[in-house]
Amino acid sequence: MPDSSLTLLLLVIVLAIGFGIVNGFNDAANAIAPAIGTRALSPRNALIIAVIANMAGAATGILVAKTIGKGILVPEAISYLTVIAALASIIIWGTLATYWGLPISLHHGFIAGLAAAGMAVVGSEAVVWDVMQRILAAVIVAPLLGFAGGFVMMVCFYWVFRRSAPDKMRVIFSRLQFLTTAFMAYSHGKNDGQMPIGVITMALVIFYDDASLWDHLSLFDPGLWWVIVVSALAISFGTAIGGWRVIRTLGSRVTALRPVHGFAVQASAATVIEIASLGAFMGDWGIPVSTTHCISASTMGVGATKRLSAVRWGVAGNIIAAWILTFPICGGLGYLFAWLLHALF
Repeated sequence: MPDSSLTLLLLVIVLAIGFGIVNGFNDAANAIAPAIGTRALSPRNALIIAVIANMAGAATGILVAKTIGKGILVPEAISYLTVIAALASIIIWGTLATYWGLPISLHHGFIAGLAAAGMAVVGSEAVVWDVMQRILAAVIVAPLLGFAGGFVMMVCFYWVFRRSAPDKMRVIFSRLQFLTTAFMAYSHGKNDGQMPIGVITMALVIFYDDASLWDHLSLFDPGLWWVIVVSALAISFGTAIGGWRVIRTLGSRVTALRPVHGFAVQASAATVIEIASLGAFMGDWGIPVSTTHCISASTMGVGATKRLSAVRWGVAGNIIAAWILTFPICGGLGYLFAWLLHALF
């Protein structure tokens, strides 16, 4: 095996780990923002729960990793250079967005970068459009479900607990947010946490020229277990660093949250993500959905039950703009980097 191939493999692994870290301190911040915003959990306790649950989620279930690694591009378009171009595009945009305090979808940013990188080399036939159409449909459906879930859950809570003392509800739902924070972080790891796993496995398939590695990918496989462990550690490390600007945006700037609101936000968003991670409606394919989209939409839905003006729509508009811009920015960068890399090498 040429040395250059091994060097490129190691570069992809390093970039994938960096991708996982960036994902941890942007997307994973979503998991704990509502609990910190409601003061149900201290930042330290929320981070501890999120780190453990994120790792558990990333280590269980590989359907989303398979979608990322072999569902977006046709085999002819998959190469070290296209993967490197996609990773570079999302790492750059994810870092900038986190600095600006904007929660974005790193999942969809990477997918846009990967698809565009493939098209830069092979053309439009590089993309598996059937899978891509389902992913793009989820971009719209998942936030709508998150908004509706948060709204309906809060309406139910208002009716069921309408005669309960506010202080009692605050204590009960503050404790319950331990569970929803763990569930939210676990679902995040099981969906977004699969991205580094998919990327590293994709690189190993290229290196060994063996597509059967996908069939053996498991935490219990003696040759591939490290892929899952390293990826889980990367996203957990990123979570431990904490994207505090993103946490402040979702925890307090979109709408004022009390523990009951935080519970509804996390429970509804995590349920949508978990269903997508289990491959519902896609057979053997897990649907990559955005934790950012789901939990931001759930937060807006919960806030809207109080009154529409309770949601700071200017902040919400900035978040939505960042969602939309992620696709052309990452796609443009992915195309540019792939074109440059193939021109140079």
